[in-house]
Amino acid sequence: MKIAFIAMSGVRVVDAELLRIGLTLPGFVERGQVIASLPSLGLLTLAGMTPPWHEVSYHEVADLRAVQGVPVHADLVAISTFSAQVREAYELADRFHALGTRVVIGGPHVSVLPDEAAAHVDTVVIGEGELVWPQLIADAEAGRLQPQYGQRGVPFDLNQAPSPRVELLDVARYNRITVQTARGCPHRCEFCASTPLMTPGYRQKPAAKVLAEIDRIRAIWPHPFIEFADDNTFIDRAYWKALLPELAKRRIRWFTETDLSVAEDNDLLSLMRDAGCAQVLIGLESPTPDALTGIDTHGWKRKRFDRYRAAITRIQSHGISVNGCFILGLDAHDAGIFNAVDTFVRESDLTEVQVTVQTAFPGTVLYERLLKAGRLIEPTNWNLCTLFDVNFHPEKMTALELRDGFRGLVSTLYSRERTDARRLRFRELRRAARAA
Repeated sequence: MKIAFIAMSGVRVVDAELLRIGLTLPGFVERGQVIASLPSLGLLTLAGMTPPWHEVSYHEVADLRAVQGVPVHADLVAISTFSAQVREAYELADRFHALGTRVVIGGPHVSVLPDEAAAHVDTVVIGEGELVWPQLIADAEAGRLQPQYGQRGVPFDLNQAPSPRVELLDVARYNRITVQTARGCPHRCEFCASTPLMTPGYRQKPAAKVLAEIDRIRAIWPHPFIEFADDNTFIDRAYWKALLPELAKRRIRWFTETDLSVAEDNDLLSLMRDAGCAQVLIGLESPTPDALTGIDTHGWKRKRFDRYRAAITRIQSHGISVNGCFILGLDAHDAGIFNAVDTFVRESDLTEVQVTVQTAFPGTVLYERLLKAGRLIEPTNWNLCTLFDVNFHPEKMTALELRDGFRGLVSTLYSRERTDARRLRFRELRRAARAA
């Protein structure tokens, strides 16, 4: 069979004014370009599980939009999508369906709403695709493709993880390559639409498999930049303290997402720096402690709020920049939150900052809570699940106040002057770290 894997990649923004503003702001544009340029690790992984007698290809949806009719000729099309892109994914599936091409779709959104997706495709994959892909391919070959495969809540054993088919990628196009070392996160934030929607628990991929994937990437890209696609890296400190010296030998640069606890271990931070860690992204969520109450299990982030600034300083003193993430529109946020975020970013010397609007993705605890309270403006308008558009009624301000305040904060934080000042300050910190 000819199998085409299609990634619904890229950042979506519905708010035309925010999009207009953002196109002129360096920090906003740069992170958006990075996210848009990341390949779909899930699809590449499934390609790695596909028997070699099938002809496989990988495509980004941006390359197919302008093509009339069916943009790729294949016997089977596999699409991976998130909520913000799902309507476009359905439209693409309809185009293939019209000419008789079989279509499979997967991802967090359709795992929560498989019946919605079933109206547009032959098959919906629910949960983690690795568990069902071999059977699905065998059934497709035999002409007995089933309408659904898999279920949520069943974990795939990462000891059996296949190697993603990174050789399907255009070397000149991708500046960052994704590698996954673990799945899951112990904090269970109510807004999280990542692994908790697919499967419970925390699992670590064997270090030998991670290193083999990186070596495969290094054989293709002379100087790759790696994004570790983990929900929360460094949960298993012993694992990483054994892995990091091996990463150091490979002389790569890399980025990952973690929680604040990484700052508690100076030995770990030193190993990270020596192994090429350029930046960590940390979900700080709010510069005000009351807004952190109840957003995760056991109040983990609220209990550590007093350590926020010291943790940022400690991490950056090791020459690793911190990208601090804030969610605007949490229940305790009023119209003063925008100035509070701006002040915190300036006073904490954060190198990078990421601000998003609280977004209730289907299947999350947040979605169910806001739906029950009648606070979702358009409960099934998935186009607004972008992290940058407002689709709910905040507790202590209006939706318009949240929208306008977010626009203003974006304009301030990502201006050329502020972006350059943050990065200059970090370069000074890094020089001091190297001299120490």
